[in-house]
Amino acid sequence: MRKLLNTLHVMTQGAYLHRDGETISVKLGQESRLRIPVHTLEGLVCWGQVSCSPPVLSLCCESGVGISFLTEQGRFLARVQGPVSGNVLLRRQQYRLCDGADGALPTVRMIVTAKIANSRTVLLRGAREASDPQRSETLRNAAKRLQWIGLDASRAAGIDIARGHEGLAGQEYFSAFDAMINGDRDAFAFQGRSRRPPLDRTNALLSFIYALLRHDIESALESVGLDPAIGFLHADRPGRPSLALDLMEELRSPLADRLALTLINRRQVQASGFTVQDSGATLLEEPTRKQIVAAWQVRKQEEIEHPFLGERIPLGLIPYTQALLLARYIRGGLDAYPAFLWR
Repeated sequence: MRKLLNTLHVMTQGAYLHRDGETISVKLGQESRLRIPVHTLEGLVCWGQVSCSPPVLSLCCESGVGISFLTEQGRFLARVQGPVSGNVLLRRQQYRLCDGADGALPTVRMIVTAKIANSRTVLLRGAREASDPQRSETLRNAAKRLQWIGLDASRAAGIDIARGHEGLAGQEYFSAFDAMINGDRDAFAFQGRSRRPPLDRTNALLSFIYALLRHDIESALESVGLDPAIGFLHADRPGRPSLALDLMEELRSPLADRLALTLINRRQVQASGFTVQDSGATLLEEPTRKQIVAAWQVRKQEEIEHPFLGERIPLGLIPYTQALLLARYIRGGLDAYPAFLWR
């Protein structure tokens, strides 16, 4: 199994990355803040006003380290990647499966069913942790409804029907999400999903962590030779990494949502770490962003037993493992894609 390497997140505004032999040096003004060997990295993320020298770009591309550029709030801007290692036959088969409804439908069913099952598991865990019996009952009732929606999704006769079940499940899940918040319920009240911009602190937190997850999934797909832009569930659209968004669906609730809830319920993030603008848009302050990234990196070190492989692996390797299993299915080495099911 692949070794979990580090992802370097550079969030200090005005930082400049330059090459020093086989290491990347982070400078702020004339002061060197960090030097890290490139062979210890699997990804580099530059947040906001962070710049890289051309030699750094060259070193990362030669070493297979993808570089992502995001705004301070986590909106994706661009990605720099070196030569792709996958073979063209894998991508040809990926395009064939994604283009045909018959080829894509089994994978769409698996992804949607896994997403709903994982969302249901998160709700049930939230019900066990809820301090209020009424909120616990709300979560259990939502989990029951998700169980039936998931059953219908597993038998969907077409991709659009499966998408309909996925949308219905998402509405059901987020309608009960507020009941899982045990921390500062007033400051982190959640009335529904909002994005571009997020309109409350919980949505701002979720969107930021989703950006972290998306980066890891795109890197994983490229590392196994798949095209992140061509997906099964999400329709093709210029600039959209549809396959990365597909895999995000099954991993979103166990990896990202659980981390957001943990940060809120353990009061590791405070209401003062957010800025609410006159328009209602809610932004994360720089110390809060750094705190979330640190928590994400720690979370990735936790180990679980993979439900399909039966091996203990770090959570940070789940995106790579699922990308590897998807590539194996596309090649014909598996009868079906084994979507990730969280226990």
